[in-house]
Amino acid sequence: MTEKAKEIEEIMIQMGDAKQAAHLMRFFKCAPGQYGYGDRFLGIRVSATRSLVKECRNLVALEDAIGLVKSEWHEVRLAGFLFLIELYKKAVKSKYCVSIDEIVNIYLDLIPYGNNWDLVDMVAPKILGDYLVDHSDKRKILGCLSEKTDSLWHQRVAIVATWTMIRHEIYEDTFRIAKTYLNHKHDLIHKASGWMLREVGKKGGAEELRAFLDCYAASMPRTMLRYSIERFPEHERQYYLKLKLS
Repeated sequence: MTEKAKEIEEIMIQMGDAKQAAHLMRFFKCAPGQYGYGDRFLGIRVSATRSLVKECRNLVALEDAIGLVKSEWHEVRLAGFLFLIELYKKAVKSKYCVSIDEIVNIYLDLIPYGNNWDLVDMVAPKILGDYLVDHSDKRKILGCLSEKTDSLWHQRVAIVATWTMIRHEIYEDTFRIAKTYLNHKHDLIHKASGWMLREVGKKGGAEELRAFLDCYAASMPRTMLRYSIERFPEHERQYYLKLKLS
């Protein structure tokens, strides 16, 4: 870890709150056998982490962000990922010495350190999703991530990264990945897939979503289905829920 990264980590350790840390460990399922087992929290609210990143964003280089992402502390890793987003934004504007391709590749290498849903959801759309909007030839990355059956977090990145693409009315990758997750065993993937399907309906793809549901509602995990139809009128929700029951 660089000196700058160590300095930021030490500041964050001093910001910690033991009572809040205990709450966060329960919230992010860190007990034995749960998906967040082994993670360590300082007890810092996300708003405080964001404020620190905003204050220091012009002082942090790529190697500093990488070091922070590899920290043992959850909130420090979050800060590292948020700094990486800031560096990506600079690269997009051609105001940084590293290319967006290099930052995206670094992010892909760092996914194992984003080992909880917040570290996926706050970052994947801002880096990988944004990148793929204008790089259609690289969207096969999503398929590779979705096929990593030994890594829940790679698979969640694959579906949540499509959020930015949905906002640009690019839906096909969301549907393709959601289809591959129809038999997935983990609730976190069911929720993320249903969430992204719901976003398709919100952003102008309601008819495409209905067509997808007509084909797959009966075989979708119930959580995925419920999330995906949340914005539908009551009679339509009941229609698709009955398909699931039939």
